Amino acid sequence: MTSLDVFRGATIAGMNLVNNPGDWSHIYAPWKHAAWNGWTYTDTVFPFFLWIVGVAMTFSFAKRVERGDDRKKLFLHVVIRAAVIFGLGLFLAGFPFGLAFGHDFSFGTIRIPGVLQRIAVCYLISSAIFLTTSIQGQIRWMVTLLGVYWLAVKLIPVPGFGPGVLDPTGNLCWYIDSNLLAGHTWRGAPVPGFDPEGIFSTLPAIATMLFGVLTGHFLRLNTSQEEKTSWMFTAGSALILVGFIMDNWLPINKNLWTSSYSVFMAGLALVCFAFCYWIIDVKGFKKWSKPFEIYGLNALTIFFLAGLFGRLSTLIKWTDAEGTVITLKAFYYSTFFLSLADPMVASFLHSIFYVVLLFLIAWVMYRKKWFVRI
Repeated sequence: MTSLDVFRGATIAGMNLVNNPGDWSHIYAPWKHAAWNGWTYTDTVFPFFLWIVGVAMTFSFAKRVERGDDRKKLFLHVVIRAAVIFGLGLFLAGFPFGLAFGHDFSFGTIRIPGVLQRIAVCYLISSAIFLTTSIQGQIRWMVTLLGVYWLAVKLIPVPGFGPGVLDPTGNLCWYIDSNLLAGHTWRGAPVPGFDPEGIFSTLPAIATMLFGVLTGHFLRLNTSQEEKTSWMFTAGSALILVGFIMDNWLPINKNLWTSSYSVFMAGLALVCFAFCYWIIDVKGFKKWSKPFEIYGLNALTIFFLAGLFGRLSTLIKWTDAEGTVITLKAFYYSTFFLSLADPMVASFLHSIFYVVLLFLIAWVMYRKKWFVRI
């Protein structure tokens, strides 16, 4: 399905755009995460990717199950793949493990959660649900995860704070992460001890992937493409409305991955994908989408390389004649970007540069038919 590759590629391109500004203190509002409650464009990227994985999972597994493949062997493949993805996330968190560039590293402080790690866990659990339940069972799991999470964060008392606290400090997710992952959470989190990809908030993230799984089931139905498009727009709009209604009692919040956020983003993903599906697969307008399709065919590889390049650009450093330590990124950013425009524009141009650079890598891989399958 070309539209799914295009949607995945556009999502990865967006992820590279928001993750690689020239200067984190000079970012236009849409390219920032919401400070706490609410959402921006940047807050759509990660849930969109999880949703896409769910859609692709349905097509991949359903065909294998229908032809009689052993479900235990399928799940063993899932476990191996999830372990590799989780390991790649840990690799990026620790690289270069104190072996070069004067890097200070300790296994006692390495960040354990992360984007790739959450993808791995959601993929593992969603796959287990897919392979052991019917569509009705998958719906029940999704609703249960959203409901249990909502009730837990609202009703379970946090020592010293009580129940229902949804501020950065004092919420249930913060309490669990700060105790079970002490020293291993993200240093850039809103408060120490909290992690936006932490343990408990993974539950509604799994539900986000299951929304994609259910969309995959729907796309496999023997109905017309026009009917599928109409129903996807309708269902997506309904989920967006439900997410807004839920926001009155449980705020839409990416850091906590609230149930309202999961529902709202699933609806937004469905509407955006329905648009891609209508334009590309139904109407056949494909020429414009080729760059995004190329991006999407090696999505995880490109994401991993983006993280690796980003770390290297700040790890490689030297001391100039005046004794000032200069990183590679600071050098080329000030030389080639700040000399062209004011700080806000220059920082955005750096993001565009990363998107283009990684597209060129994806394009070379596409031309050489290098498709990395984990």
